[in-house]
Amino acid sequence: QLAESGGGPVQAGDSLTLSCAATGRSFSTYAVGWFRQAPEKEREFTAGISSYDGTTLFADSVKGRFTIPRDNAKDTVYLQMNNLNPEDTAVYYCGAMTSGTIYNSKDYDYWGQGTQVTVSS
Repeated sequence: QLAESGGGPVQAGDSLTLSCAATGRSFSTYAVGWFRQAPEKEREFTAGISSYDGTTLFADSVKGRFTIPRDNAKDTVYLQMNNLNPEDTAVYYCGAMTSGTIYNSKDYDYWGQGTQVTVSS
């Protein structure tokens, strides 16, 4: 099971950190990705981190603003979001995979329920 938390309403330029916590299993062997879905849009890859060497990958729209640290001791992966803008408004989901392409949502084995982030100008 995965559970996201940390979403909420913020102002443009603010920072926010989302958490993705795993229960019932060790997170360390899974690659983890964050995806987001805005109203009337498809779910899109935002950021991901591999399991074996911590390699990260970011969508161009968030590169330089978001980071994705993971704490395997706490079975938690974070999405640190800085300099937020209204285009970042979406429901954010975390997923975990054992293998596959980190930006391909179809390769994920588990998903959380999502957490809403709303950025106002």
